[in-house]
Amino acid sequence: MFNIFGSLQALIYLAFWVLAIGLSTFGLVDALRHRPDAFTAAGKASKNIWLAVLGAAVALSIVSFPNPFQMTGILAVVGAGVYAADVRPALRRVMGRGSSGDGPAGRW
Repeated sequence: MFNIFGSLQALIYLAFWVLAIGLSTFGLVDALRHRPDAFTAAGKASKNIWLAVLGAAVALSIVSFPNPFQMTGILAVVGAGVYAADVRPALRRVMGRGSSGDGPAGRW
């Protein structure tokens, strides 16, 4: 009975680790695709700073393999999550690919 819960816990850890490394890798690749002046136009930190943060997030997520819920895994997800939730939408708006928030009927 306990073996079932142990393997279930291992699967959950593996799933969260894959999500952490996927999010941080996606953020790093996405940041590499944008021009450096887009970061300053969006009012965010420079491209080099975000590349360093996301590169560290990839490294930390790799290091946190057996347990993604340790401090290294949490830091990796926080860094990549801030990029995905705050910086990437601002970059997309600056580049003309994002949503302005106005739908077909305007703001509600």
